[in-house]
Amino acid sequence: MSDPIIALLMLGVFIVFIFLGFPIAFTLMAMGISFGYYAYYVPGQEFWDNRIFYLFTQNTFSVMNNDTLISIPLFLFMGYIIERANILDRLFHSLQVGLRFLPGSMAVAALVTCALFATATGIVGAVVTLMGLIALPPMLKAGYDQKISSGVITAGGTLGILIPPSILLIVYAATASVSVVKLYAAALIPGFVLAGLYVIYVITRATLNPALCPRPKELDQYSFAESAMLVLTAFVPLAALIVAVLGSILFGLATPSEAAAMGALGGIILAVVYRAFTWERLREAVYLTARTSAMVCFLFVGAATFSSVFSYLGGEHVVKDFMLALDLSTVQFLLLTQLIIFILGWPLEWSEIIIIFVPIFLPLLPVFGVDPILFGILIAINLQTSFLTPPMAMSAYYLKGVAPKGVELWTIFRGCFPFVGMVILTLALTYIYPSMVTYLPDHFFSQPTEVPFDPNDPSVVNPDIFKVQ
Repeated sequence: MSDPIIALLMLGVFIVFIFLGFPIAFTLMAMGISFGYYAYYVPGQEFWDNRIFYLFTQNTFSVMNNDTLISIPLFLFMGYIIERANILDRLFHSLQVGLRFLPGSMAVAALVTCALFATATGIVGAVVTLMGLIALPPMLKAGYDQKISSGVITAGGTLGILIPPSILLIVYAATASVSVVKLYAAALIPGFVLAGLYVIYVITRATLNPALCPRPKELDQYSFAESAMLVLTAFVPLAALIVAVLGSILFGLATPSEAAAMGALGGIILAVVYRAFTWERLREAVYLTARTSAMVCFLFVGAATFSSVFSYLGGEHVVKDFMLALDLSTVQFLLLTQLIIFILGWPLEWSEIIIIFVPIFLPLLPVFGVDPILFGILIAINLQTSFLTPPMAMSAYYLKGVAPKGVELWTIFRGCFPFVGMVILTLALTYIYPSMVTYLPDHFFSQPTEVPFDPNDPSVVNPDIFKVQ
């Protein structure tokens, strides 16, 4: 059996173990070490002299020494301390009051709260679960339609994997060796377009059919001054913290790690100001941060070992030759890869997709002339659909786990469908107008590299898509 066949067998065995429910990070390590022992075996050598063990320790050191990954635990800590301090309760209530004259005000408030919290944490399950406890019961009690209420929370909870400061984009930057700052700049326009579409949809539905989103009358007791004070004390501080963190990164005032550290400190200060800071909550936030960060690091170590052995055995060349043999245009290549990532998004978390499977496609980007930053943003948008599309819509299952009795899973699925359509619309707009992604990083952070463009090539949709950093 040739080495490339062994590489494909290695990939197949790994996929089987995933579906059997084995821990992915440790499965990656086990597959990498076992197949690597075969790949690097030299007859007559001692067991521990095999080079796979040296490769494994070097990969572990490289991951732990990666400056890009330092910001991950800091951003996670910022999100967890905000969650544990119950700041979201205050935020959601203040937005309800401040937006009460807007059609579908509670749903819009839930969307904005989801977006802010998702931006702070980047963890879809935590956002959807917590917002399902905070926002869903009040909306249903006010007479809101179950489908709209469910769709708002499931869709809003996924925005954090696209809108900066996104943990997904940091992980992709480390995987693809691209600038986190450029990725953040590239994600701003698509992220706000998608969030804007969500808000417009809710307001439109509430305007056309007010019975779907009745206005809570108990909020009329608040005067304008009281509403302004609530928004000023609950919404403005958290929004200012996130804007300050993101702005310091985009304007070059701080590195992502430095900005994340200040964001973590800001989260603690907010908790103290709101009199919600306790040592127990701090301990919980530190524990959750350490657990999630360890998971990401173990995934990186396992994926680095697995991919090194896979490439050494010739698996990467098999995939590359297969893709080239299909004679795809650039757009066809992008559509095929996005379809694969969409399907992988059903059984896998985004971290596993970015760390394990995206590196398989990265060597093909220069061949098809695709900007890796554009590719990363397309993945971030695409994964929104994976979290919202039945039958494996993870956001729907997260919400079902905390939803009040009477809210059926199929009802949540139906609530997700309109938001999936808006994600697909945003994805289509990004394909048609890639400048949505490339304009800010090209304009503010680098000069675009000119690539020859053949106007007679029928595969070309827009020359901007061929920009290579």
